[in-house]
Amino acid sequence: MNVAYRAGRWSAEHWKTAILLWLALVVCAAIGGQLAGTVQLTNAEQSTGQSALAQTMLNAAGFHSHASETVLVQSDRLTVSSPAFRHQIETVIRALDRLPEIDSLSSPLTRGHAGQISKDGRSALIGFNIRGAAGTAQNRVQPVLDTVAALQRHAPSYTVTEAGDASSALAMNGSINNGLSRAEELSLPITFLILLLGFGAVVAAGIPVLLAFSAVIGAGGLAALASHAVHASGATSSVMLLMGMAVGVDYSLFYLKREREERRAGHEHRDALEIAAATSGRAVLASGITVMIAMAGMLLTGSRVFTSLGVGAMLVVLVAMVGSLTVLPALLGRLGDRVEKGRIRRGGSQSRIWAAVLRPVLRRPLPAALLSAGLLVFLALPALALHTTLLGPADIPHNLPIAASYAKIQHAFPGTQAPAVVVVHDSRMGSPRARAALGAFRRMALASGQVKRPIEISYNHDHTAAQILAPLVGSGTDTRSIDALRTLRKRLLPATFGHLPGATFAVTGQTAGTHDFNTLIASSLPLVFAFVLGLSFLLLLMAFRSLVIPLTSIALNLLSVGAAYGVLVWIFQQGHLQALLGFHSNGAVVTWVPLFLFAVLFGLSMDYHVFIVSRIRELRDSGLSSSDAVARGISSTAGTVTAAAAVMVAVFAIFAWLPTLDIKQMGVGLAVAVLLDATVIRGILLPATMKMLGDWNWYLPSSLAWLPRISLDAAHAGRSEVVTVSHATEVV
Repeated sequence: MNVAYRAGRWSAEHWKTAILLWLALVVCAAIGGQLAGTVQLTNAEQSTGQSALAQTMLNAAGFHSHASETVLVQSDRLTVSSPAFRHQIETVIRALDRLPEIDSLSSPLTRGHAGQISKDGRSALIGFNIRGAAGTAQNRVQPVLDTVAALQRHAPSYTVTEAGDASSALAMNGSINNGLSRAEELSLPITFLILLLGFGAVVAAGIPVLLAFSAVIGAGGLAALASHAVHASGATSSVMLLMGMAVGVDYSLFYLKREREERRAGHEHRDALEIAAATSGRAVLASGITVMIAMAGMLLTGSRVFTSLGVGAMLVVLVAMVGSLTVLPALLGRLGDRVEKGRIRRGGSQSRIWAAVLRPVLRRPLPAALLSAGLLVFLALPALALHTTLLGPADIPHNLPIAASYAKIQHAFPGTQAPAVVVVHDSRMGSPRARAALGAFRRMALASGQVKRPIEISYNHDHTAAQILAPLVGSGTDTRSIDALRTLRKRLLPATFGHLPGATFAVTGQTAGTHDFNTLIASSLPLVFAFVLGLSFLLLLMAFRSLVIPLTSIALNLLSVGAAYGVLVWIFQQGHLQALLGFHSNGAVVTWVPLFLFAVLFGLSMDYHVFIVSRIRELRDSGLSSSDAVARGISSTAGTVTAAAAVMVAVFAIFAWLPTLDIKQMGVGLAVAVLLDATVIRGILLPATMKMLGDWNWYLPSSLAWLPRISLDAAHAGRSEVVTVSHATEVV
């Protein structure tokens, strides 16, 4: 009488209560989350290492409250020495200065701002801040953009264009929101269509979709409430939609397919439902726990971005699992065979295609294993050159007008759109000694050849801190920029501000943020891997009472993760398929994506593995040989796995077409990995490996016989005879 069985039986007997409780959970969570709102991570919270220290120092000094913008005024033939060009610059400055949204306007024509004029004299930068908090500046920047657009129309012989924090946030948020809306609109009908083809009935196909979508809504509300304790990352909502639709449909699919299979085998309706609860329900429970273990690994990185992603993913998996174990059997108990309403074709439990694939694999398992493993290793090889970076201004989708503005500014003033941000704190920043140190820094930085003009220095209101914007050489994420950052941190700053008694200094910015984030992830990877692999191993060890099953499971899952990494590097880092997928390669993979993919893919792979191997174990315990159990177990579950994988690949592929590079990489990586996992690994490598191992699959040393059991098998002959547990203690 395991937990999944008891939950399924109670829900079926009290279907009204179960459904009402589910609806109450979803509605209350959604309303509560909407009323409470979502608390986003601040810049300091998203940063790590010295970058986080610098952001904290900036906030404490009062530099955190504004979003900066720049307007480029450029001529193809005139220079700033020309009266006509200077007049155009002055016209732009006067128009901007009249706007109430603008503060701290900086003119390239005033003394001390020569760095805002390009070397060839044909480009000038006008800098300013948007009044009010930086987090809401995008709501106030549109009048400024309209003014700049009007200035451009009245001066067609010049380039007058704007880019900055608020304008890019406005453009990107609009693009992201449109993309997410499109993903939501497409994911539901696509998922329904795939399930309709799999089940052959409208009602049976609609139930998993509705449950998954309601789980996403409910978990989204819970995540908004949780964000008041664990602040949310901008990518968390996308991750939750993606994960919720994927695992929600999977869990419902496993359960529903087994219930229909038992009905076709001749069992009464209630018996079939209880058998499904005791077998597939328990597999869903074990899979859900494993996925949440994998997601929990992200909490160990020390990064609040990963903490947010991990908490959001665990919440949506938990809610989807609870729905599959309660409201799904309640609906099935109420509907009975009416779940087959709207039938368009006859369903079946066997997959003829997979049966045809399995025959040669099981006949010659060694060549099949070598070929499939060789293919996965080949796909994984590009991952050896994996390079990661945070997103910057250059990664704005090129179809957005602001991307062209950034490109023009970057070409005329390299590094200005993603400069190193140096903060220096000293109680006497206005003293002659401090000013001398600032001057020495400017001279040494330019003389080093690794810092470019314009170097901009600003003070807080009480002159206890200075903020220095120092454009670095390189693209901002390449080795030249990283070397320049090291020079800045280890040589230039200590040689200048290090001689000021009591002064503290730190560096942030895109280059520093990428470097510090990569350093943190590299140091935390062993801990995350050990946690996820170790707990997954223990769970499978107790579930299958076998030492071999968890070892082979982990090896197969790591192969699928490695292959996904390799494909990700080949596409996004090496720049293949740019036209097809609609992106521009920056020569790297977004910093948070690889570790996130590991956690998600390892968890999702366990979905299929637990579902398939539990069926094989069930058949073997019923008296079949290991070879026959493998053949029948995989062929009987292949249709379900194929449908579940098709749903996942389709949902993930939708995200591959979203405009932002990080979400696009996440979608491609997950789609490729699930496709490989459901075909090459589960259809070829797993059966070949289990056939070669034979009875060794179930080997458990006598020294481990004391371990408690999380039993996944079931024996059934009637309604009450559902689960048998051996001499081991059941813990789930």
